[in-house]
Amino acid sequence: MTKTAVTTEQVLISVEQVNKSFPLPDGKGEFTVLRQINAKVSTGEVVALLGRSGSGKSTLLRIMAGLIPPSDGQVISNGKPLRGANQNVAMVFQSFALLPWLTVQENVELGLEAQGVNRELRRQRALKAIDLVGLDGFESAYPKELSGGMKQRVGFARAFVIEPQVLFMDEPFSALDVLTAENLRGEIDDLWNAGSFPSKSILIVTHNIEEAVFLADRVIILGANPGRVRGEVVIDLPRPHDRTHPRFKALVDYIYTVMTNPEVEVTGEVTVAAQKAAVNTVKSPYSQSLPHVRVGGISGLLELIVEQPEGKEDIPKLAERLQLEVDDLLPILDGAVLLGFAQVTQGDVQLTDIGRDFATTTILRSKDLFRQQVLQNVPMLVSMLQTLREKRNGSMRADFFLDLLEEHFPHTETERLFATAVDWGRYAELFEYDASEERLYLPEPIFAESSE
Repeated sequence: MTKTAVTTEQVLISVEQVNKSFPLPDGKGEFTVLRQINAKVSTGEVVALLGRSGSGKSTLLRIMAGLIPPSDGQVISNGKPLRGANQNVAMVFQSFALLPWLTVQENVELGLEAQGVNRELRRQRALKAIDLVGLDGFESAYPKELSGGMKQRVGFARAFVIEPQVLFMDEPFSALDVLTAENLRGEIDDLWNAGSFPSKSILIVTHNIEEAVFLADRVIILGANPGRVRGEVVIDLPRPHDRTHPRFKALVDYIYTVMTNPEVEVTGEVTVAAQKAAVNTVKSPYSQSLPHVRVGGISGLLELIVEQPEGKEDIPKLAERLQLEVDDLLPILDGAVLLGFAQVTQGDVQLTDIGRDFATTTILRSKDLFRQQVLQNVPMLVSMLQTLREKRNGSMRADFFLDLLEEHFPHTETERLFATAVDWGRYAELFEYDASEERLYLPEPIFAESSE
């Protein structure tokens, strides 16, 4: 598809200094989801919003669609501040959201009917959209008669029929099986490349790095907690993007690298090796966010990597081999890196010497190594252990630690962090947890030693 030069007049939607916060339960302040977001979508480009869980991708998309308002800042659509729903966009969600009592054609016509388009014109435009997504012949079928892929095609047709300036897609392939998703993703790309796409631009939210590089001309990478723009990467490949091209792999590796190193600056200079993230000094050990992963997940990953030559594996290949999405794989990698068992550079994960030892030693020694690494690298667990040791009875209610965490995180995140801390602490035999009493306490041998 031939792209024209982008000018200021061709900017269809822009986001200016947008913040979004939601109130915490019991009036304990606010949780900031997005902070100081600046972004734009211009004519003739596919833009991907890529970020980990907690980066506010879907929230930003809904703000740009006018479905929820920003707390601060503004959205400009067609040169005018957005007030209410954005009439220049249509959205395809990851859930199919079809009305089961309507046929395919009737579902596709819904948006046009809401706009007051007359019946004959609705019919013509709906049939054209249905044909465009390859569902010709299924106009009178009901959703229960369709496969998952066919239902999502109806979702695309329902958006296409409105002929929006910008098509928003919120992880549209994530609810489909791998083969169906790949097929539909390829067809959408074919339509765009052929110049047959019924919108001027596309904005897609995804957590799939290969999908972003395959579909997009530009990838905006968001940081998490709160969501913020870390930078963007231009996909400087001819269309269609060839997955076997060395540049494709370099782009994927670069994005994996910066996403597994949250503090690395996203320069977009793919030929420049990303530098190792600097270690932040935190004011409180309870402001440290832990990846939500159990010890078994970290251990299993290390055992897989240690079998590879030099204890090293390409992260995209690893994700493909394990059939894991980035939101599932990255927390495990984060845990391994945080504990000093692995290093991530240029899209590769490689075990450290201690990581190799952990992956190949006995269960008892692996516990000793895990305890050693936790005490060196996880201030939160060190503080929890010290608190228990300072108590005469070596015990403390869970609420005490949950309250400390809630000073820094929303309630749901606090519970997940506490659950991770308990899992790690139990495995390292630092403390035990009684769920019925909701109380942490020192194991008897440790408590006895500290009492002498």
